[in-house]
Amino acid sequence: MKAWRVHENGEPREVMRLDEVPDPAAGPGQLLLRVRAANVNFPDALLCRGHYQVRPPLPFTPGVEICGEVVAAGEGAGIGIGARVLAQPPLPGGGFAEYAVADAAAVRPAPEALDDAEAAALHIGYQTGWFGLHRRARLQAGETLLVHAAAGGVGSAAVQLGKAAGATVIGVVGGEDKARTARELGCDLVVDRRSEDIVAAVKEATGGRGADVVYDPVGGDAYTKSAKCVAFEGRILVVGFASGAIPSPALNHALVKNYAILGLHWGLYNTYDPAAVRACHEELTEFAAQGVIKPLVSERVPLDGTADAVQRVADGTTTGRVVVTPGFRKGDAR
Repeated sequence: MKAWRVHENGEPREVMRLDEVPDPAAGPGQLLLRVRAANVNFPDALLCRGHYQVRPPLPFTPGVEICGEVVAAGEGAGIGIGARVLAQPPLPGGGFAEYAVADAAAVRPAPEALDDAEAAALHIGYQTGWFGLHRRARLQAGETLLVHAAAGGVGSAAVQLGKAAGATVIGVVGGEDKARTARELGCDLVVDRRSEDIVAAVKEATGGRGADVVYDPVGGDAYTKSAKCVAFEGRILVVGFASGAIPSPALNHALVKNYAILGLHWGLYNTYDPAAVRACHEELTEFAAQGVIKPLVSERVPLDGTADAVQRVADGTTTGRVVVTPGFRKGDAR
């Protein structure tokens, strides 16, 4: 099969190479999946660079999130051939390939309301948003939610989930194209960080109170601005550092303004509370069926465009989700 592999660490466009490799096989409790769609996540770029918290042995195939079709099942897997599922293929055999292997216990049914590309973009981003907003920040109806990078893959999920929770959502973006996207997503107010003062805009929109919850996948200057416009008893949710700059919070400031700084590592819930992950997937599936959420897929790219797609996500030039669609090999049954 064809699979993208990283043979040395560096920028995705430079170090990812499309190789011919042996087809994988499903072991006990595993599934062999034909990759129908693979979502590009920022961690894929970090993996290429060697900057992610997990460093798989070289060479490895990135691609942490897919929608796949079961084509073979190992002993005890318990999932039938032909099932359409969401999976996170364990590294070093990620999803930017024609086939991937995943543990049957960790896959989830793909929501019928979503096509392959939309389904591939659901699991990590929306689970992160749901656990962040509800389990960590305890977002309440009527509160104000500030979302940084609101037109991006992670931010767009938080916008939709915030609206579903009954919050007033303020989206921060960079540029008019992304501002237009954020409005279409349902943001009540959109702030262009390139031309507007984020702090002043948030305070004006909230009558001086500030944002009750801040969803920050950016870090750096975004966090600094958040601390200046978070409300009394507000919560700043630290989701990631897409800017590349990890802030150092002034804890005396958190003390005197009476706000909380909350971290979110969604992957830990798979270890410590897998039942909550399953329940969240059921709720997200229902939201999708109702049309409350729908992953924003801005681009569907062929397998040979994967390295360029990962690079553009790393550079922050994309909107919504970019999804790789490998297609079917000639002669394969659909």
